[in-house]
Formats: sequence, C-alpha cells, structure tokens
Amino acid sequence: MVTQALQINWNAPWWEAVRSLGQPALASWTAGAGVAQALNAVGPAPVSFVPHHALAEGQAYERFIFERRAVPTRDNLHDFLNGLIWLRYPRAKRRMNALQAQEIAANGVQATRGPVRDAITVFDENGALLAAPEPLMSALRERQWDELFGPLRPLWGQARLWLLGHAALEKLVSPYKSITAHVMAVPKELRTPDEADEWLADWLCAERLVPKPFVPLPLLGIPGWWSDNEDAGFYDDKAVFRPKRAALAESAGRSAVRQKAL
Repeated sequence: MVTQALQINWNAPWWEAVRSLGQPALASWTAGAGVAQALNAVGPAPVSFVPHHALAEGQAYERFIFERRAVPTRDNLHDFLNGLIWLRYPRAKRRMNALQAQEIAANGVQATRGPVRDAITVFDENGALLAAPEPLMSALRERQWDELFGPLRPLWGQARLWLLGHAALEKLVSPYKSITAHVMAVPKELRTPDEADEWLADWLCAERLVPKPFVPLPLLGIPGWWSDNEDAGFYDDKAVFRPKRAALAESAGRSAVRQKAL
C-alpha cells in the first residue's frame, strides 16, 4: 500500500507545509512500520494514531477520536495524508473533531449529515486557507478567472495558500488540471502554517460553517504551481474554470432571447 505514497514529489509547492513531517514518516512506512506507527514517531500531536481495527464496528469515527484522542488509521495513502494534516494543523483538526463530536452527541449518526457535519467534511477533505490581497479574493469569489490569473497575476506573489484537505493532497500525488479545493479567506497578515492553524481553530464554530464560506479554486491554476498555466490558454477550459452560476444563468437568458427573436 506504500506504492502510491512513493510517487509523492516532495518538491511540488503543495507539499511545502507538510514536507518536513511527511518525508521522515514515509521513510518509516517504507522501512516496514505501519502508518500509525510512522506518524506517531514523527512528532507531538493532540492525538495518537492507532490501527484502524481499534475502531469497533458501528462506532462513530469522529466520536472515537474525540473520546480516545486517537485516530484510527489504515495503512493507505489517504490515512497517511490525514495524519500529516493532524500533525501540521493540530489545533484546527482538534476543533473540527470537537464540532463533529458535538453534532453526533446532539443528533446521533443520521443517514445524511447535517449542515455542520457536512461543511466540516467538505473542508476536512478538500479545504484550503488563502491569505491574499483583497482584489484577488474578490475576483475569486466572483469566479473572474481572466482577471484573477491575468491582470491580477502579480498579486499572487503576495498570497499564501495552505492546503488542509487530505483528499485534495491525495489527488495531487498524480496531478491533473481539474483538482479543485474549497478555499476560505483568512486575514492576509497570516504568514505561517502555525499562524493559520491557530486562527482557524479560534474562528471555527457551527454558525460560521453552516453557510459553507468556501469558494472553489482549481489548484493547478495558481501561478508557480504548474508550468502549463504560464500559457494564458490554460484558463480557457470552461469545464474547469467555470463561471459563477449567476453569470451562467444570465448568459443562458440572453441566448434564449436571441433564439426567440430568430
């Protein structure tokens, strides 16, 4: 199961925040340790990592973590990357887990997740934090891709993005154009993963999560993250760089009016 992890290119920019943790953990895994053991050996965390069979059948994963302060971990790439995020962003992960556990305690495990658990799951799997000048954030919120990656492109040099979604990182092991993160704006003054972790842990609460304050960002469009995006035509792919829904509706309306006039 370690084969996929061996394909990680640690020099890629999306690994920067977890590189110093991931390389020794992967070396331990490659040498024969289980993923839980390899993660435990890397450094301190608010949880330990335990083999997945410690989770009893029918027991809620999130409640187990909250009550035992231990993360059931399989020997696969997905759980390896989840562990790296726990190590890199311990406060935020602990806070998300506490919110999940509170929702389960209040409402039980339903056939479908409620709005709080759903928002946390979306962010936990594919979330990212972006500290950037306001013109960049404004263009991103409006899906103004031509502006975001055209005239505003130089401002990306002032931006910092921290990828917390372990599923997004898993996809980036074998990069492809449409990999998209759910991005949340954070104060542009944040400079380090530790600062981002502390801010997010303090900010997170049920009321703020329910509206899903995320915007989609195709990650390989970020300047400096993928050589192909140096060609402006990279962003012409509307299947990836999609207009905002309101703009699509307006365009469809204009088309219908033209057809009627004909």
